[in-house]
Amino acid sequence: MASIRERARGALLGLAVGDALGAPAENLKPSEIRARWGRITGYVTDRPAGTDDTEYTVFSGLLLARHGAALTPALVEAAWHEWIADLPEGPFRGAGFSERGTLENLRRGLAAPISAQHRHAWSDGLAMRAAPFGVFAAGRPAEAARLVAIDGSVSHDGEGIHGGQAVAAGVAAAMAGAPPAAVIAAALTVVPDDSWTARSLRRAVTAAHRGERAVRYAVVIGGYPWTDLAPEAVALAFGAYAAADGDFREAVLTAVNMGRDADTTAAVAGALAGATQGVSAIPAEWAAPVGACRGSCLPAMRGRHVLEIADLLVEAAGAREGAAEEARAPRAAAGPKAPAGLGPAGGPETAPALTALLPAGPAQAEAAADGPLSAGRRPLAGPQPLADAEARS
Repeated sequence: MASIRERARGALLGLAVGDALGAPAENLKPSEIRARWGRITGYVTDRPAGTDDTEYTVFSGLLLARHGAALTPALVEAAWHEWIADLPEGPFRGAGFSERGTLENLRRGLAAPISAQHRHAWSDGLAMRAAPFGVFAAGRPAEAARLVAIDGSVSHDGEGIHGGQAVAAGVAAAMAGAPPAAVIAAALTVVPDDSWTARSLRRAVTAAHRGERAVRYAVVIGGYPWTDLAPEAVALAFGAYAAADGDFREAVLTAVNMGRDADTTAAVAGALAGATQGVSAIPAEWAAPVGACRGSCLPAMRGRHVLEIADLLVEAAGAREGAAEEARAPRAAAGPKAPAGLGPAGGPETAPALTALLPAGPAQAEAAADGPLSAGRRPLAGPQPLADAEARS
């Protein structure tokens, strides 16, 4: 079984590999991908590199390693100023729409959560950088979701936050050795049951056994011009992960070949599968070209490598656990009972027990897959996938 460090490295290197593999296919339809390359089975460029997905992941990972569970919106906002907003911009000028809107608001002097009030607060920009929170909060999906929402409060709102929470919680469950069905269940546990994100995620994983075309058809909002919509991108990523039953190579390639926001969907699928299987599951020919960040999007991240961030997060989480054990020891000796709603150390009860999400055997696994993953038990209000040529192609 993979160690925590191996899973952490798998999650973040898997994200970077998925980002680099998916970047050339971003904003393309499957038919356009096939016309250019046939089915993508590896890198299709001579110098593969990560995009804003990898660089913002490094940014959030450094921020989390610095502050851990004490993270606050004010600290996140300060980091945006320190490492992004108050520095010269790279060639990609802060990257996606949600990041551009956030930077403009911060530079105008607006603070969180007002800084997140822009037209693209629903984007997948938080989901793309959510994996470090799952690495840090391994085995504690609700804590991962709490922390990523704090990070996202500066740049996202509503469904944009939900998308980040689903990814962080899924990675947290995978980091503890959860099988794919329990990873998906953990993601659904931390987002509102009637949210667009939850509905899309359920549709995607319900269709997963029928392959990538069925997943895409179940989720994509045909004719909608933006591909970075969080409920769509997150659902496609989880659908790819489910279709591959957690296998790294198949999860990433499924996401890449579905197109749309392919760098983000493949990055998220890679993070989930990498945490599930560990870094050894990543093909060497895919891992080798992934070097340090080039700083094309965030110059302050130039020279940082995702494996460095993975190790920092494991160390930060270990230090937190050590401090928590020391804090609990005197209380355990004295025997006081924590107040209702508080954990053993007197802090908030941050996560449902992961064991409740882990199937105990075949019958329980089947029940888990037929429970929270079922789309047919709830009315699907809100935007729906359209049965048009674009969604099918």
